[in-house]
Amino acid sequence: MNTTVRNIFGVAAAVLVLLGFNMATNDNAISLSENDTKVESAENRPAASLKDFNDAIVDIAERTNPSVVTITTKRTQEVRVVNPFSQFFGNPQDGGQTRERVQRGLGSGVVVSDEGYILTNNHVIADTDEIRVRLFNGNEVDAELVGTDPQTDIAVLQIDVDNPPALELGNSDNAKVGSFVLAIGSPLSEDLAHTVSFGIVSARGRSLTNLTQYGDYIQTDAAINPGNSGGALIDVNGQLIGINSAIASRSGGNDGIGFAIPINLAKRIMNDLIEDGEVSRGYLGMYMAGEVDQTMAKALGLDDERGIIVGRVEDDSPADEAGLKGKDVIVSLNENKIRDWDSFRTSIAVFKPGDEITLGIIRGGDTMELVVTLGERTGESTAAGNPQAQESIDERLGFTVRDLNSDIRRQLDIANETEGVVVLNVSDGSNAYERGLRSEDVVIEVGRDAIDTTSDFYEKTEEAEGNIILLTVLRNDLEQYIAFEL
Repeated sequence: MNTTVRNIFGVAAAVLVLLGFNMATNDNAISLSENDTKVESAENRPAASLKDFNDAIVDIAERTNPSVVTITTKRTQEVRVVNPFSQFFGNPQDGGQTRERVQRGLGSGVVVSDEGYILTNNHVIADTDEIRVRLFNGNEVDAELVGTDPQTDIAVLQIDVDNPPALELGNSDNAKVGSFVLAIGSPLSEDLAHTVSFGIVSARGRSLTNLTQYGDYIQTDAAINPGNSGGALIDVNGQLIGINSAIASRSGGNDGIGFAIPINLAKRIMNDLIEDGEVSRGYLGMYMAGEVDQTMAKALGLDDERGIIVGRVEDDSPADEAGLKGKDVIVSLNENKIRDWDSFRTSIAVFKPGDEITLGIIRGGDTMELVVTLGERTGESTAAGNPQAQESIDERLGFTVRDLNSDIRRQLDIANETEGVVVLNVSDGSNAYERGLRSEDVVIEVGRDAIDTTSDFYEKTEEAEGNIILLTVLRNDLEQYIAFEL
């Protein structure tokens, strides 16, 4: 039974259960006593029906669909075409001619303000020369790129049109598992624009470390396919609660596992990009030494089975000034229990510098609270305000890097106390590759300076003298030195 059929049966069953409760409290309800064998005819049943539910969904779709737009992108590159017969005509060194190659992309977006601001995904518009937006009425307009945040995969565009059909923003914290939702976007091709699918919130707090550095995704079984990225996830109030971003699929198409960025996070990033041109994130200044699960809790003699063990605390950091110490176990943030490291660091990053937070900790068996005034995480503003700058650095290096997190540590069997960044996507033709750098290497030093984050890495590489980069990498628990020229 495919996903769509399962969804239909699931929704129908839920509605029938609800209707059953309604009928059970109605004077004309079906009697369940042993003496009653007569079943009431359908036309005499209460007015509440599947049609009412259907009409409500139709109304939501009709009201919200005009706010969703189709985004098309274009990137023009010059490629060299080599003449295969040049060696036969006395010119074996002929490099051929250049030709323009145009790459086109497709995605979705949501109009979220009367000023024409549009929320979409960074990966929809990254590394493009032209961005066009097609509205619900078929009109096409150019879009201005306001800013992007690759760390959360959010991008903000703006269009200049009269009375843009802005969609009301909801509160994604209210989207509980089991809540009904609609997904709207342009899957697979422009001809399928404004496709509406229906489902539920399947899970909350998902982390996609292969896509973003910070994430707290809403999982849904509403059908999402390639091209839906940047589209709307809408609740039964007709409000935007998420930006559809990714799918988990073995086939490449919809398998009933889609992910959306919560609108509360997306709104925070959008406001920063519009007001400041860059994203500022809260900074705590501590490193994890391990996550507390049931086994670890027993080993530490803790009643609480979830938490984070504090490793190193940076000197003069907000955590240090608040009194946080190594071996403390953080069990709550603003009275909300900690699930894992990824969700905790994402929560910290959502706060703004200067915000106060309360950490619930266990120290030596004693429970206490620490109030921390967050600082500002440095080193990300260039990438946030100017995505081309980040891409330019990666292109010069010939590879990309990502912060270590719990999932990457588990996959690569890296000790919790190891600090650094993991190497991804090394170009075969790069100097770094020729000098021996490989994907999944862990860079722990640039030059002779230890690094902890991608921000440290990019800062140190930019400071390198003479365009020579010296890396200390960890591979199979052994340190190696790799030097290459930019």
